[in-house]
Amino acid sequence: MGFFELIKERHSIRSFKETEISDSDLQKILQACNSAPSAGNLQAYEIVAVTQKEIRQKLADAALGQNSITEAPAVLVFFTNPERSGKYGARGAELYSVQDATIAACYAQLAAAELGLATVWVGAFDDDGVRAVVNAPANMQPVAILPIGYANGPPRLKERRGLDDLVKEENF
Repeated sequence: MGFFELIKERHSIRSFKETEISDSDLQKILQACNSAPSAGNLQAYEIVAVTQKEIRQKLADAALGQNSITEAPAVLVFFTNPERSGKYGARGAELYSVQDATIAACYAQLAAAELGLATVWVGAFDDDGVRAVVNAPANMQPVAILPIGYANGPPRLKERRGLDDLVKEENF
């Protein structure tokens, strides 16, 4: 599938089949994350890969009961690592590390779609709860939880903004 077709066809899926994904596919997704650009190539983020159902359930609980996390056979949790981008001062620690984690998560979504897998970006969660579930250090902020699996049905398509509304020419 070509890139533009891939991004057009990728949609958020909130219900997953019980079918496991292969270790090979999960490694391909993680390698895509590792290829993502980052500020100063510092990769100021960490990824926790979760496949154990009990841990996925605890993550779902920390994410306000979002069951897609429990249903998906694999879940990636993206964290900032502000110390890795500390050479850029407060802006690096507070912004670049968030951007790095976000870009890596986007690469994971696209890689999963290329492999015929579905994802949904989960951003609503209790930070401390997520950290506790995966034993993350207090200085690392969870940015996204990404359930990955085979779609259990078609996506719910929503209308997108038109470019004439979204894009401003030269200034606001």
